[in-house]
Amino acid sequence: MNVLDLLTALLLGALVVVVGILAFRVSNPPPPPPAAGDEAGGEVSDDVVRLLAAVRAASVMLDADDRVVRATPAAYALGVARSGALAQPELLTLVEEVRREGGSREVQLTVNRGPGAATSRLVLRVQVVALTAGRILVLAEDRTAALRLDQVRRDFVANVSHELKTPVGAIALLAETLAEAADDPDAVTHFADRLGIEARRLSGLVQDIIDLSRLQDSASVRDPEPVVIADVVAEAVARCEVEAGARDIAVTAQVIGSPEVFGDHALLVTAVRNLVDNALRYSDGGTRVTVVARVSTESDGRPGDLVEISVIDQGIGMDPTVLPRVFERFYRVDPARSRETGGTGLGLSIVKHIMADHGGEVTVWSQLGRGSTFTLRLPIAEVTPATESVTTAAPTTSQPATQPGGTT
Repeated sequence: MNVLDLLTALLLGALVVVVGILAFRVSNPPPPPPAAGDEAGGEVSDDVVRLLAAVRAASVMLDADDRVVRATPAAYALGVARSGALAQPELLTLVEEVRREGGSREVQLTVNRGPGAATSRLVLRVQVVALTAGRILVLAEDRTAALRLDQVRRDFVANVSHELKTPVGAIALLAETLAEAADDPDAVTHFADRLGIEARRLSGLVQDIIDLSRLQDSASVRDPEPVVIADVVAEAVARCEVEAGARDIAVTAQVIGSPEVFGDHALLVTAVRNLVDNALRYSDGGTRVTVVARVSTESDGRPGDLVEISVIDQGIGMDPTVLPRVFERFYRVDPARSRETGGTGLGLSIVKHIMADHGGEVTVWSQLGRGSTFTLRLPIAEVTPATESVTTAAPTTSQPATQPGGTT
């Protein structure tokens, strides 16, 4: 064999080796890089990735050493996973139990959302499942809001049951007493009057419960229409005229300009009437309740984009520490006075819901002995100059707008 034949043989051999290497690489491609959300050191099939993405619960997959192979963004947001590992000691304990005994476990845990001591607490429904090759799947569903809503509903039912028992029991007792006093006309008249008061109280409570239930439907204002605020204020004040006269309290109303809003006329009348009624219940005879409606004013003096309706009384007022609770259902600042005046404890809660359904808000200012001011704020339908004054009043003539607390 000459030199040329030797070189040809070597070249052919090298070519065979190169072709073999290329053929091996094509038949055995390298693994793809980890997908977004994967931690280093683990591989997850495409089917598993798609499955975990479709699951509503936050998910974390662990390898045999309890390192995170893959975790969804929700798992990090809920504080289930952090820095490539499970962040909650309770979950680690549950994982160890599943590794020992196999199968799956489902529990409900209350955990800290973050590492700080002042972080919020979450209620999680957790399911831990043992997979093949020592892997563990952790599924976590946030149940905090749902449980809070369930608690609110249970409290509402308990409060309604308690509130209904009082007038129902009083009506039953008065009916028995009335039957026993059939031969005493004066006693019959007295107990019949009391029976009527309790019946009206029961009717008012039932109606408030119906109104509040209807308002909890987010679509309660289905077909908003332009509403003239002057008409709303006039009707609300007129509805309270008899009650105000019986309590010897003057109710005046002043509407500055001609503001309009979009919404439901009847619901807005209910909101203003509830505020006026609340002011009457917590005011003494000889005082005054004033309703003032106007367009808000910007810092530069120009008309704003809100309509403000303030109900100002000269009543007993409230300690500022209780103000955050006055819009809670059945909350009463003075329970004894509320029972005496027939309040249901739902009026202000109804006002809050009406404002929320109209894209507005209700706020309160109050001081003990200086009265209270409740203010409704609603988006204006059309900004109009607040120059023309249209005034309505009941039962007396209009008075100048007053400052919070009833002082002129």
